[in-house]
Amino acid sequence: MKLPGNADFLKSQTAIKFAAFVFISVSFFYLGKHWSDGSRQLVFFSRQSPSTTTSSVPSVAISPNFNKEFNISALINATELETSSGSADPDISNERQSVSALKAAPPPPPPPPEIKSYGIVDENGTMSDEFEIGEFDPDLVENWGNGTEIETETNKEDAKSTFRAKKFGLCDESMREYIPCLDNVEAIKRLKSTKNGEKFERHCPEKGKGLNCLVPPPKGYRPPINWPRSRDEVWFSNVPHSRLVDDKGGQNWISRKGKDKFKFPGGGTQFIHGADQYLDQMSKMVPEITFGHHIRVVLDVGCGVASFGAYLLSRNAIAMSIAPKDVHENQIQFALERGVPAMVAAFATLRLLYPSQAFDLIHCSRCRINWTRDDGILLLEVNRMLRAGGYFAWAAQPVYKHEQALEEQWEEMLNLTTRLCWNLVKKEGYIAIWQKPFNNSCYLSREAGTIPPLCDPYDDPDNVWYVVLKACISRLPENGYGANFAPWPARLQTPPDRLKSIHIDSYIARKEHFKAESKYWNEIVASYVRSLHWKKFNLRNVMDMRAGFGGFAAALINNQLDAWVLNVVPVSGPNTLPVIYDRGLIGVMHDWCEPFDTYPRTYDFLHAAGLFSIERKRCNMSTIMLEMDRILRPGGRVYIRDSLDVMDELQDIAKAMGWHPALRDTSEGPHASYRILACDKRLLRG
Repeated sequence: MKLPGNADFLKSQTAIKFAAFVFISVSFFYLGKHWSDGSRQLVFFSRQSPSTTTSSVPSVAISPNFNKEFNISALINATELETSSGSADPDISNERQSVSALKAAPPPPPPPPEIKSYGIVDENGTMSDEFEIGEFDPDLVENWGNGTEIETETNKEDAKSTFRAKKFGLCDESMREYIPCLDNVEAIKRLKSTKNGEKFERHCPEKGKGLNCLVPPPKGYRPPINWPRSRDEVWFSNVPHSRLVDDKGGQNWISRKGKDKFKFPGGGTQFIHGADQYLDQMSKMVPEITFGHHIRVVLDVGCGVASFGAYLLSRNAIAMSIAPKDVHENQIQFALERGVPAMVAAFATLRLLYPSQAFDLIHCSRCRINWTRDDGILLLEVNRMLRAGGYFAWAAQPVYKHEQALEEQWEEMLNLTTRLCWNLVKKEGYIAIWQKPFNNSCYLSREAGTIPPLCDPYDDPDNVWYVVLKACISRLPENGYGANFAPWPARLQTPPDRLKSIHIDSYIARKEHFKAESKYWNEIVASYVRSLHWKKFNLRNVMDMRAGFGGFAAALINNQLDAWVLNVVPVSGPNTLPVIYDRGLIGVMHDWCEPFDTYPRTYDFLHAAGLFSIERKRCNMSTIMLEMDRILRPGGRVYIRDSLDVMDELQDIAKAMGWHPALRDTSEGPHASYRILACDKRLLRG
């Protein structure tokens, strides 16, 4: 189809305009390309001098300073100087600018600072154990004084006065290793008899006569050596007692290392050549004794300085090491200073504070206990705490010596263990190992009148708080609870059978309750590790003062913190200790209105969740806080997670003890009814 004439005209005009635009664009591009070589340069327009040419034709030239670097500020200063002096020669001006620029060049950068080493990382970034822990940071030491300051407050409504400690003073130096319930001299003097070890049991001060001051550290106290070095050496100034060196040095227990340290070679009375070799021998004698797998929780009776338990830790097994405060009175203090789980406890007239079927293996190496006295009442206590199918290892002179008196003791032991239905699995060298039965069938098949008898069916073997020993055999549950559990480490996360026997009010199924608690604490501890850098803390000896099912301790293991936790179950709540032990953890029953059976300065970290809001109905909160201060090391930390209505009083008490408290919100935010009181303990000096 043919377009109209005017359309042809428009078409031709558009084509011409477009062609012209393209031509101009190409021309400018070509000219720019021609006059530029792509490098940095200054281009000047100038006129030739009249003396050289008659015509004044403009020309273009490249700057003589082409491709040079300049300090612009120096150039500006030089230009201004030339202008003021009247210089007009461009070559001289350029030369002066270059010289000025060189003179004004910035000085070279300073050399890097000298590398300073802190901790155990050297200047090459490699780890080194050639270091010593020094004195306390001066910022963590306070001159405190010995006086206690009391404030009086009067209630305007009833005119009654209340007294509050504004500042607790330091106790006398003689109390630096004071254990209130074991050092109650007046109560011990009133005992009618001490032949069965009554003086080594708990005799707590009467209410209102407990600790009301801060137990001081020994002179020269230093931050404890970190684990794992602490397994092998500790500071002499922290436990300044050398009697064990004199008594047990020849048995490879302990020795002095220079003037300022104790050294622990790892031996014991019956394993002079070291605990590792001794443990290997036990596993060879009974292949079913697989430490860190089926054998996870151990009780070491008469532990000495706890080298047996110290070396078990490297095999993923944990031992509760116990000994009385006797002539070797600082052995438990040495154990805890080394970073090994330990408690002061004695086989005497009361049940120990551990549940039935708690331990996979119970060990006694020259523990100086007469197991056969009073119809075997002490070995029956071992039987109560030993798990169904668990092992009892006895290393003592009657096992291997052939003197008449010792042979008679061996026969008495054989007779008693036979009546207990224990099976002598192996006797080799100086060690004898028995195994407890898995059920009650052997007990029920004994002849009528056999001593010791079975305990009454209504006897609760988990009831341990101030319960007198009974000369009877604790029955095993007919349903097999306590005997069936997963090997370590699976048992840590597996809800145990005995969860069903715990007397608790639960709105959900117990297994779900167990899993919910584990998840709750795992998330909280993970956040502590992430945001509060817990792995940088020296967390070794940890106590959970209200442990529940042991979820906090399990969370520390899950987050790979190299610490052990003593799970304390208060008598004011449900007894969850069987579940804690079935998980492969350790714990103890306790009443926080009374002092705890440990030496001062033995824990790095105390954790109390929901404790004070419950216990304040039973006793004064300052009583518990002063006990916490006694067992906490200088430089240690406390985390109190509790309701908001107890926090003000707890902060006041913490300040009165010289702690440095800080109140924090929980993950629920500032409007939650709970808070976290984080406290640091300083080293106080009189």
